[in-house]
Amino acid sequence: MEQHYKLYRVKELADNDQDFIGALAAAFLEEVPEDAERLKKAVAEKDYYNAYQAAHKMKPTVDLFELGVLDILIEVQDWGKFEKRDLDITSQLNIVISAVDNAVAEIKSDFNL
Repeated sequence: MEQHYKLYRVKELADNDQDFIGALAAAFLEEVPEDAERLKKAVAEKDYYNAYQAAHKMKPTVDLFELGVLDILIEVQDWGKFEKRDLDITSQLNIVISAVDNAVAEIKSDFNL
């Protein structure tokens, strides 16, 4: 439990309300994997605008659940925002996607979702 994510800030936000914590976990599972897929597709297609949008949308949730990759996600976001055509962002993207995948699997297990 809580190897690939942390609930400290989630519990603080939810004032330790277990139902609300569960709702936030469910929201994470509903939104973040979808945004991560959008981000992967955008980077693969060098769609800078959608890469920026997807990464930007993911930031607050990745930060709230403390996945430990916020700085790397910001690098991917900035790659899209500033259209850094000369930069290969694949390795950073893979780190973010791996962190999301690990957190998703663990949250599903921990919350029986």
